[in-house]
Amino acid sequence: MLNSQFFLTTKSTCLAIIQLLRWDKPTGRLILMIPALWALFLASRGFPPSSLILIIILGSLSTSSAGCVINDLWDRNIDPQVKRTKNRPLASRTLSIQVGIVTAFISLVCALVLSLYLNTLSFLLCILAVPFIVCYPLAKKFFPIPQLILSLSWGFAVLISWTAVTQKLEFDTFILWAITVFWTLGFDTVYAMSDRDDDKKIGVNSSALFFGQHAENIIACIFAFTASLWAYLAINMQLNFCFWITLVIASGMWIKQCILLKSPNTPQKLYEQIFRENVYLGLILLVGIIASNTYQL
Repeated sequence: MLNSQFFLTTKSTCLAIIQLLRWDKPTGRLILMIPALWALFLASRGFPPSSLILIIILGSLSTSSAGCVINDLWDRNIDPQVKRTKNRPLASRTLSIQVGIVTAFISLVCALVLSLYLNTLSFLLCILAVPFIVCYPLAKKFFPIPQLILSLSWGFAVLISWTAVTQKLEFDTFILWAITVFWTLGFDTVYAMSDRDDDKKIGVNSSALFFGQHAENIIACIFAFTASLWAYLAINMQLNFCFWITLVIASGMWIKQCILLKSPNTPQKLYEQIFRENVYLGLILLVGIIASNTYQL
């Protein structure tokens, strides 16, 4: 009987930790991994070493997981007041603060160990990214556009992966960095639109609240600028028709998303749907990058 109870308690705790790490929601993990892989394949102008691909995948997974736990630790008293987040393990008190801190620490240590396999510049960029990851949740209380802090955190995935290949920062690196920052700001502002009423009531900031009634138009401009930067980078790096096909598909998806956002009586589920679509969109562009490097004319 005692063994059975212990098993059930352990199983429940493990499931709660998986939820805390957001491993039950893979889209959030992929959406950080994708820019890192963009940079890896673009910087290598082909296929990077498989060992480096594995390090970047595991590194982005551990880093994003740590970011989720840190976010929930800061927001453990705010999340219960938001419909979308009230059932998170720390918000619902399913897990203790101590378990959250240990989980965040282990995730960061895993990311640190993986970063030791990279070169000095990439390692320093990993260290520089940590304050952005830690401070993003606090930005919601003091900074009017906290999604910009998150976007800058996402941008480090590009810088770290690119320098892991080239050991230097190049002009094209910063174009891809800007693409990632604007893309993230766009889709995360859409995601924040689902929490506008709760955020306003609680008194926390978000880009969705800051942009107000102009949010849909600003998101459209952000996605248009992102697509334009992609076109510029494709020309500059001489990517072939394989990438251009995927960029046309991605641009079409962005246009569709912007049209849906401007439709009257937008359903709440649309915001999460657009967030998920941007994961597929990012993967489509990744396929275009890989194909462009594989099938040279």
